[in-house]
Amino acid sequence: MLEALTLIFFCQLLGESLVRLLSLPLPGPVAGMLILFLGLAVRGGIPSEVERAGATLLGHLPLLFVPAGVGVMAHWDLLRDNWPALTVALLLGTLITLVVTALTMSGTQWLLRRLRGGDPS
Repeated sequence: MLEALTLIFFCQLLGESLVRLLSLPLPGPVAGMLILFLGLAVRGGIPSEVERAGATLLGHLPLLFVPAGVGVMAHWDLLRDNWPALTVALLLGTLITLVVTALTMSGTQWLLRRLRGGDPS
């Protein structure tokens, strides 16, 4: 499991390094996940050790929300003063996410039908 965790964290480090080196407008961990995904896709599957290490990390995911919760409480006055703008931003962000997700799914289904030789309409 240590080798799998090392691989996961190395991909994150590589992603962070590439983002900083190339000044990409992307979070480093996201770039690291893309690197890990591409590596696993080229390999043709997920090794059981990497899958187990990932499941272990996901099991501890709630712990990562503790610092964010502390930050919310530390800046409560700022949130209270700006709640209307934050509410609008959250609602619009959620709506945009739903629309983009629906369009992506629709496009993916259309593309899959076309690739399988079905009717693309």
